[in-house]
Amino acid sequence: MTTHSSEVLAKTVLNLAKDKGVRIATAESCTGGLIAARLTDIPGSSAVIDRGFVTYSNEAKIEMLGVLTAVLLDHGAVSEPVSKAMAEGALTSSMADLSVAVTGIAGPGGETDDKPVGLVHLATACRMGSHKGPLLHKEMRYGDIGRPGIREATVTTALEMLMEQLNNYDLSA
Repeated sequence: MTTHSSEVLAKTVLNLAKDKGVRIATAESCTGGLIAARLTDIPGSSAVIDRGFVTYSNEAKIEMLGVLTAVLLDHGAVSEPVSKAMAEGALTSSMADLSVAVTGIAGPGGETDDKPVGLVHLATACRMGSHKGPLLHKEMRYGDIGRPGIREATVTTALEMLMEQLNNYDLSA
């Protein structure tokens, strides 16, 4: 189920990216492609969306995005370092200028004492021409609001982070 606010936000992200000539890639674990789907639900999105990676398994994160095995072993898949590595890997493995990555525990189950259901790490990475731009990270603790609720909240936060990067995107860099 698509919420009205995330539809509006997705359109805003696409319009701003199109105006700035920015291509976007997604790297998704707990959302399983919902961010890319939300963006590509909008006609004309092909002018902006380069590709989406659904990297649910650790092997996919390693093979498709170049996340180092040591990072996964040291921090676990649901962590700040892994979300950042996923975002950077999405740029490296695509023609995109901007990426968003998410990894989390949507439940039910899968939680540990220090990683509860509803914990999601999100990151965005960008490159401005040949230069690397800022790498942003957010840790969200949505709580156990149900699997669909966690995934939808993650989509909205990811779109907000893309918007933040686009608003700060310097074409002259």
